[in-house]
Amino acid sequence: MLNILLYIACVLIWGTTWYAITMQLGVVAPEVSLTYRFGGATLILLIYSLSTRRPLRISLADHGFAVLLGICMFSLNYALTYYGAQYISSGLVAVLFTVLTFMNLANERLCFGVRADWRILSASFIGLAGVGLIFMPELASLTSGSDRLMGMALVIVGTYLASLGNMVAIRNTRRGIRPTIMSVYGMAYGTFFLGLSAVIQGKPFIIEHTTRYLGSLLYLSVMGTAVAFVCYLELIRRIGSGRAAYTSVIIPLVALTVSAFFENYHFTVVSTAGVALVLVGNALALTGRIKAH
Repeated sequence: MLNILLYIACVLIWGTTWYAITMQLGVVAPEVSLTYRFGGATLILLIYSLSTRRPLRISLADHGFAVLLGICMFSLNYALTYYGAQYISSGLVAVLFTVLTFMNLANERLCFGVRADWRILSASFIGLAGVGLIFMPELASLTSGSDRLMGMALVIVGTYLASLGNMVAIRNTRRGIRPTIMSVYGMAYGTFFLGLSAVIQGKPFIIEHTTRYLGSLLYLSVMGTAVAFVCYLELIRRIGSGRAAYTSVIIPLVALTVSAFFENYHFTVVSTAGVALVLVGNALALTGRIKAH
């Protein structure tokens, strides 16, 4: 039951962050907004850990893996995706990000010798096809060009970094380190790298004093980062990175539902068929014996 609740939490929270992110764009540079977002989440998790008297001490080697987690899951992957999204449509970004499930299966095999579950592999193909149908109008309008190829490459590299971050999370789990503790260090290092990147690029650390920006920043820091990532890392610990990564296929459905309410998105017969395929894939991915890793 807890596995299902964690899965639903990740899907619902990250499905709504897409809309919240649009409220961050404009005045403040993406690197700066991301620094605020992950810095705030780090502070929240640190206060929580201290208030619950959770031990925060980890070894020097574990700090090294926390740095990797910060780079792969909490900074560079986001920066690359943000930059890539400037050149390609949000639909293509969503399709490319669903490849995370395949990357996780391949990396688990390479890093830990874990064989891919046929259910997850089949579900990933079905889900990818479904997401493709949902965003078919945007994909059909694509034209060739170096900018679009650059955008696709940036998103794919960002997605692969996220997959490597998932492998680091598995390693940490096997070391017995709780997701909350590693998230504190990983996000702290990620915040440092994001802030350093903003300084090097000469981006001003300003804040847009509007309810829209501040409200979305609060939501992204608390729910979209602190809560969601702890839930996701715990989900990886409990059901493995392959099944956990299928959230990347379901998340666009939630995002589209939000868009239908706030941005007048209309479902078509084709997109509805895509939704059905994604749900079938989801059911297939989550069936069978789920065991903790």
